[in-house]
Amino acid sequence: MTQAGTLDHPITIAPIAERVRVVWRGRTIGDSRGALELAEAGYKPVAYIPRGDVDMSLLERTARVTICPYKGEANYYSIADGADRDDNAVWTYETPIAGVAEIASHLAFYPNRVEILRG
Repeated sequence: MTQAGTLDHPITIAPIAERVRVVWRGRTIGDSRGALELAEAGYKPVAYIPRGDVDMSLLERTARVTICPYKGEANYYSIADGADRDDNAVWTYETPIAGVAEIASHLAFYPNRVEILRG
């Protein structure tokens, strides 16, 4: 387990032991046994899925960029397949702050846009 952040804003990153699937509009777009869980301060834990376990052909990079003082610069993707689309539904820290470097090759999904299934 990795611990980062600050005393008043702790971050922990740990492997998720079970299989994690990402389902978008009834379709599995991610399936991993190597996902990580990032728990940050008072927020709900977030599953970070390795890019190699996600169907990247359904993701389109957007211009959206945000900055987190604890993780770094986040870039965003939309999920799109034909007429079906969810803008900025995925984020990634491609060059995160050193304390959370292990999430660099992972993607996170907004839970109101996809289902994250464990087990």
